[in-house]
Amino acid sequence: MEDRLMYRREFFVGGAWTAPAEGERLDVVSPSTEEVVGCVPAAVPADIDRAVAAARTAFDEGPWPRMTPDERADVLARAATALRKRESDIAGVTVDEMGCAVSQAPRGQTGLVAPLFDYYADLARTFEFEREVVSGDRVALVTNEPAGVVAAITPWNAPVTLASWKAAPALAAGCTVVLKPPPEAPLSTFVLAEALAEAGLPEGVLSVVPGGREVGEHLVTHPGTDKVAFTGSTAAGKRIMSLCGDQVKRVSLELGGKSAAIVLPDADLAAVIPTLVGGAMHMSGQVCGAHTRVLVPRSLYAGAVEAAAAAAKAVPVGDPHDPSVLVGPLVAERQRDRVEGYIKLAVEAGAKVAAGGGRPAGLPKGWYVEPTILAEVDNSMRVAREEIFGPVLCLIPYEDEDDAVRIANDSPYGLSGGVWTGDPARGLRVARRIRTGSIAVNGSYPPFPLVPFGGFKESGLGRELGPEGLRSFLEPRSIGVPSSLRSRTMAS
Repeated sequence: MEDRLMYRREFFVGGAWTAPAEGERLDVVSPSTEEVVGCVPAAVPADIDRAVAAARTAFDEGPWPRMTPDERADVLARAATALRKRESDIAGVTVDEMGCAVSQAPRGQTGLVAPLFDYYADLARTFEFEREVVSGDRVALVTNEPAGVVAAITPWNAPVTLASWKAAPALAAGCTVVLKPPPEAPLSTFVLAEALAEAGLPEGVLSVVPGGREVGEHLVTHPGTDKVAFTGSTAAGKRIMSLCGDQVKRVSLELGGKSAAIVLPDADLAAVIPTLVGGAMHMSGQVCGAHTRVLVPRSLYAGAVEAAAAAAKAVPVGDPHDPSVLVGPLVAERQRDRVEGYIKLAVEAGAKVAAGGGRPAGLPKGWYVEPTILAEVDNSMRVAREEIFGPVLCLIPYEDEDDAVRIANDSPYGLSGGVWTGDPARGLRVARRIRTGSIAVNGSYPPFPLVPFGGFKESGLGRELGPEGLRSFLEPRSIGVPSSLRSRTMAS
């Protein structure tokens, strides 16, 4: 990729490219070559303070929260156009910075970026930001006010996509945003900043300041921020929720998952199992909503294991720049070690490795793990209860439909899931019994920007996407007015 995209010397603070407060830098290491491919300044608390101050001034005194929804929508629509022009830049940077296979980039890194800005531009034009309520001789105006300065903290697996899930609705609501991308993959988020600047976002409304955990905590606890929007691990989410609780600060959390796909007895096993294996290997398994527990009737279990092993062995692994590759490296050496550790724990607990389980041959560099199928997994094993975040799929047998529902729900998580069946009506009935934030029958998902995404239980708090995603950045307010102002309040 071009040096201008891979080597950044300035932050984007308040709409301008500005020098960092100190000279420390974050090296970006390619997961496929283990070599430095870029770098960015490393934020320190002083950089966060500047970004929050710019956002605070823009919110308290600037035009953005005071623009009409239509005016903000115009900026978001222009941002969508600017982002479409940059999709190849975003994809190319993420291949280098976090190892996403280029074949997966349209689905995982760019496909839901520009369309999301278009969606929230359209929604802002039609959303009921104000309504008049009349009860007898009492009249109230109910308004939806922007929550304020948003601290948005995003992970490395889909940096621009997940930043957009927060920035687009927050901006549509009239909020200002300080965005902290992850130290592992900080580069692509600057492309988002460039697009928003081109779209005419006013001064101070958006800042991008990458850094590690300490500056993230400084941003979360900063008295100048009003709302925290976080995507990441459940452990980090619990810490952030605790910090926000101390300040009664608004918070939304999109956290981990250990989602179950229930294969009912009438499903076409030969078609379903390879589909589930491919889905679990998307972005090398580094997807919070991946269906990593496959529940299969015991009578069909041996055949399902055989089919899954064959499918996993056929998955192309290698250089993420190769369009034929499906599984690239994991983001970091520590992540590879984590995945290998879970495979070892599974075997020690009695599971069997039906395919994979090691490092692929012919790839002496890079943090790769083979697509792995674990059989004879019991739902009580750690490998079935904890998020691995790698190309590992667990197959679990069940006795009947009630047993399958029990196993699917026996998890601390509740983010995603699926039901596969030859009878879609039955699939819907089973899906309704699963305690999870989203679930697909036979792989059928509605258009993503239109529907909420988020989790039950330890998978998070609040929702992103859809109208619910916009509401999470709004504060309802009631204004009592004299009855003489009835029907005039909406026009004022």
